[in-house]
Amino acid sequence: MKFYQGKIYHVYNQGNNHQKIFFERRNYLFFLNKMRTYLCRHCDILSWCLMPNHFHWMIQVHPDYEDHLEDHSNNMNAPKVDPLNRSISILLSSYTKAINRMYSRSGSLFRGRTKSTDLSLDDRSDNQHPLICFFYIHQNPLKANLVSKLEDWEFSSFRDYAGLREGTLCKINQTQILLELPASHQKFRKLSYQTIPEHLLNDIID
Repeated sequence: MKFYQGKIYHVYNQGNNHQKIFFERRNYLFFLNKMRTYLCRHCDILSWCLMPNHFHWMIQVHPDYEDHLEDHSNNMNAPKVDPLNRSISILLSSYTKAINRMYSRSGSLFRGRTKSTDLSLDDRSDNQHPLICFFYIHQNPLKANLVSKLEDWEFSSFRDYAGLREGTLCKINQTQILLELPASHQKFRKLSYQTIPEHLLNDIID
């Protein structure tokens, strides 16, 4: 998993053997704090959704990201360390340790490899992959029958974009411009419920 400056990515992982990674409300809030701490230094969060046994992020890497790559080796030809990869690893590792202590469990909590899909591979102006991914992420709780309305799921960025909450984790104005989202909350909510054809999902899920 390698990240490049200015690119938009869909990043996701799930519980090991599909097990739960969030057991109660405070776990979700704790994880969100870690996202703010470890992700926002390297990228802007465009949308997110935390599910009982997996998570989805849509991020845009900062334009100066490659300037922050670090070489911790004495070998000048050695590859530079990718700080966003390292931050994601620390985020998941520290969260796992906290959950293991809290619930007297042991072992891995997440699958070994966090996956990412580059949504910017096609940089044409008509590239719809980021927009499709944005709505797909928000629709997860509905598709999983966790709620009957998107508005009812607390742990996604949908409420922030729908004007139901004043969350600060996402770059809302930036995302609205980037994806050409409707300014009207009513129109946004209506658009968010539109069905995404299955064949379009293949390009945003590895």
